[in-house]
Amino acid sequence: MSNNSFTYDVIIIGSGAAGLGLALSLPEHLDIAILAKLSMSEGSTNYAQGGISAVLDELDSLDSHQKDTIKSGAGLCHEDIVELVVSKGKTSIDWLLEHNVQFSTHNNTRSKNKLHLSKEGGHSHRRVVHANDSTGKAVQSALSDQVLARPSIKIFEHHNVIDLVTSQTNNNGKKYISGCYVLDTKKDAIISMKAPCVTLATGGASKVYLYTSNPDVSTGDGIAMAWRAGCRVANMEFMQFHPTCLYHPQAKSFLISEAVRGEGGLLLLPDGTRFMPNFDKRAELAPRDVVARAIDHEMKRLGISSVYLDMSHRTAKFTKSHFPMLYQRCLEFGFDMTKEPLPVVPAAHYTCGGVMANKNGLTDIAGLYAIGETAFTGLHGANRMASNSILECLVFAKQASTDIAKFLQNPPTSPSIKAWDDSLVINSDEAIVVSHNWAELRRFMWDYVGIVRTTKRLERAKHRINLLKEEIDEYYGKFHVTSDFLELRNLVNTAELIVNSALLRKESRGLHYTLDYPSLDQKNFQKDTILTP
Repeated sequence: MSNNSFTYDVIIIGSGAAGLGLALSLPEHLDIAILAKLSMSEGSTNYAQGGISAVLDELDSLDSHQKDTIKSGAGLCHEDIVELVVSKGKTSIDWLLEHNVQFSTHNNTRSKNKLHLSKEGGHSHRRVVHANDSTGKAVQSALSDQVLARPSIKIFEHHNVIDLVTSQTNNNGKKYISGCYVLDTKKDAIISMKAPCVTLATGGASKVYLYTSNPDVSTGDGIAMAWRAGCRVANMEFMQFHPTCLYHPQAKSFLISEAVRGEGGLLLLPDGTRFMPNFDKRAELAPRDVVARAIDHEMKRLGISSVYLDMSHRTAKFTKSHFPMLYQRCLEFGFDMTKEPLPVVPAAHYTCGGVMANKNGLTDIAGLYAIGETAFTGLHGANRMASNSILECLVFAKQASTDIAKFLQNPPTSPSIKAWDDSLVINSDEAIVVSHNWAELRRFMWDYVGIVRTTKRLERAKHRINLLKEEIDEYYGKFHVTSDFLELRNLVNTAELIVNSALLRKESRGLHYTLDYPSLDQKNFQKDTILTP
């Protein structure tokens, strides 16, 4: 492997809504590098179906959006952050429109707002702006075009970051970011990239679970790298499971949008009876944690492999016009959702915790920012409300861009980054070890650290993680790194953070439900779970 070096003003790790939004919001004179682990579009944004929440309807209000978000967050939302993000909803939508995102519209002449708004779980009003049922793809495509047209932004596809590089430039002991080491997977070369400012926009860690709605790149990279570099993380026990992923052998990671239930979809048992009214008065429109636990309960109670989501009572015209992509994909798997219910199961979907960051995205390390799903800001609390995620990406991209621009007016002087030394390692002939450990990790995380937990299961998972860490450390010291190995290393780090956080929270709240502590404990646990390296 060879070693080359590059220098930029800003390095952005990740190419979804958060990363691209930041790049487009920064001053155009800055030299910016965007690192994508696979292709530029291969991230969670591109697969997001539902939409982006914003108060646009005359009957809606910022106060209502804030209250809905806080209620979903089960007592752990930071209200100042919720207020900040919700207040930026309309300006975020306007910004996307200015950047050529094409949203769905309606023909209601009585409304001043021309964008069609849908309603999803946890929302008390219609406030979800969308592009049919492919909102993420519309956002990803439009922002990618804008980024590619800007000469000062350099895109590095198929570049997997190994680790962050930090330095201390004064006597107060404070760490500063210097850059990162990166594996160019196409050339099998390791490069060093130097910058006074690095932003983590790598998404979440749902691939730590066997079943997930996320793409393959969601391996907790930013969270793990920041932890290894010395950043605190928070609330990693709150992993959101989306209630409805299509249950089919070939339907890998295929999510059935929340909007289907928002437009009247009903959850049914195999005999055709509804069950959600037995669990929550909001029935199918209850928050995701409630719906996912209800489905999990019914599947275990009846010994069934899935429940069913039914839209056949709506007209075929309605379903096809509102969910064209979803309708077509289901046909490919042999299901006509206008005529029959769809088999669905819960799957890991979103990481509500992450790298601790302030309202501008700044972490514990000077010059290192974290935005989007990678970050913990306090917005989501113990459970994210539907369609607040892309909004979060856009708001904190803008917040971070302003702070970064100020920071770069007088950046610290950091030493050069040493060349990567791999002279003492060899190529591995045991790739099977990586694939086996990856499969084992995802299986026991699903079995022991899933929707319903116990202390005994968590301790079993922790023991298995410790064994995996020993193998990974040994492997890292002997062999050249590969993308698969780097992802496994990050997943194991992230799994450990999830398990340790879950063991510390001796109550059930939001997405963390444990049979050993089934009740809410406001006295002792209405607080964030913060881990320090």
